[in-house]
Amino acid sequence: MRQRQRHAAGYTRAGRRSPALIALALIGAAACSTSSSTPSANSTTTTGSGATTTAQPTPTTEARPAGPVADMSTELVGGHGVYMGEAAPPDLQSTGYTQREYAAAGTATSYRAVGALSHDGRWRFAADTTAAYRTRVLVRMPAKRSAFSGTVIVEWLNVSAGIDADPDWVNIQEETQRAGDAWVGVSAQRIGVEGGPVAVKVTGVPGADAAGKGLVKIDPARYGSLRHPGDAYSFDIFTQIARAVRQDAGLGGARPARLIAAGQSQSAFAMVTYYNGVQPLTHAFDGFFVHSRGGSSLPLVNGAQGADIAAALTRSTPTIMRTDQAALVLDIQTETDITSILNSYAARQPDNAHFHLWEVAGTAHADAHQMGANASAMHCGVPINNGPMHIVADAALRALTTWLTTGRPPPTAPRIDVIPGAAPTIRRDADGIALGGIRTPPVVVPVAALSGASGPHPSTICLLLGSTRPFTAARIKQLYPSRADYVQRYAAATDATIKAGFALAEDRDALIGFSTPSLVP
Repeated sequence: MRQRQRHAAGYTRAGRRSPALIALALIGAAACSTSSSTPSANSTTTTGSGATTTAQPTPTTEARPAGPVADMSTELVGGHGVYMGEAAPPDLQSTGYTQREYAAAGTATSYRAVGALSHDGRWRFAADTTAAYRTRVLVRMPAKRSAFSGTVIVEWLNVSAGIDADPDWVNIQEETQRAGDAWVGVSAQRIGVEGGPVAVKVTGVPGADAAGKGLVKIDPARYGSLRHPGDAYSFDIFTQIARAVRQDAGLGGARPARLIAAGQSQSAFAMVTYYNGVQPLTHAFDGFFVHSRGGSSLPLVNGAQGADIAAALTRSTPTIMRTDQAALVLDIQTETDITSILNSYAARQPDNAHFHLWEVAGTAHADAHQMGANASAMHCGVPINNGPMHIVADAALRALTTWLTTGRPPPTAPRIDVIPGAAPTIRRDADGIALGGIRTPPVVVPVAALSGASGPHPSTICLLLGSTRPFTAARIKQLYPSRADYVQRYAAATDATIKAGFALAEDRDALIGFSTPSLVP
């Protein structure tokens, strides 16, 4: 398969190498009373796939209680420039975007659970202790205020590889910039700011030596004033920054119409905790873009502790997204996320008036697009997954925004076919391709087995990167009598995916770019 890459090198704006490994995410609120339009409950119909269709909801007004707001009046400048764990910095100038970085400061509150954290997600949190904080917020938005869509995506930056990373930005940046959305990256967790133990250790790639150091040590001239009191306060820090942004902090006077909370992998675990326990108290967000969650949630911790992602994977109760809230959720899951160490299958739930689930066959928790130029440095025994998950993510973002603005829900997606049991497994065809789920053209018209299952190398990283196993020439000849036949069938599958709503017409050429007609005689 031909790898589609936007970036060829891994340098930050100041010319430093930025660790692509960080983009590997592992398992590894509005001040003053305002209102927003959010859909109310509506009727649902269960389909044979276990998903449901939803009738168009009726917009309602949800009160947004007042609360502490982060002070984002200080811009962060100097040092070596913006530091972010991504394969390469985005080309913002050519798309009419700008980037600014701010310190966000205030006093945050931790939470404690009142009662059990039950499977249904209907949790009760209560305020516990308080602590001062000063963290980093990165804002990317249209340079012209007139180009701003009114949508702000607030991403809980991922820290599984020991440093702040923006995997959701990497996956949805094309649609974000096409739409004119603003993106806000929040250094929500302690390790990204202060450093600490690394969940997923990677060697042999540029930037690996920065893992676990934190921003204050990586660039003290720029970030030395930051302080993070611990992950017990992360959820309220996230809320206070959302409240500030809703009042146009960091947006140059542009008032947002809607806020979407986003998180991938460990940050998606945090989205589950936030939605079930914190959102009912704050109503800080209009929608949630949940990407590659596991079966459980990010546990609450005490004081200056870091979040215990190991406990989330091994000891936490599987948890669905609660079904009694107005905020809309679109949960997108790769094939890797369904079983394996993340086991989101344990928390699979039907679609409802406020929740939709998309599971995408032939995709991996992290892939060649996310790894960028460093994909070839991942030695997993076979090439890592090179599926078009980011193209589906673009469509998902537009579907969620449409749902928020018009009340029209996202397309209903079939679930990936799972064989239940003590250790659930994914049902596959004779070529090793997962059955069911959203099926993109490289899965419908394959010349390789794209899979969420890893190659033979036993490392934690390889467990997340999936695999691309090319077919033999004999198998390709068996499938396609001619190159023209392959090209025609691939184009038809691309158009079918777009018509179904799981890819955008604007991404047609990019999706066609995943075809490899040269492999067909």
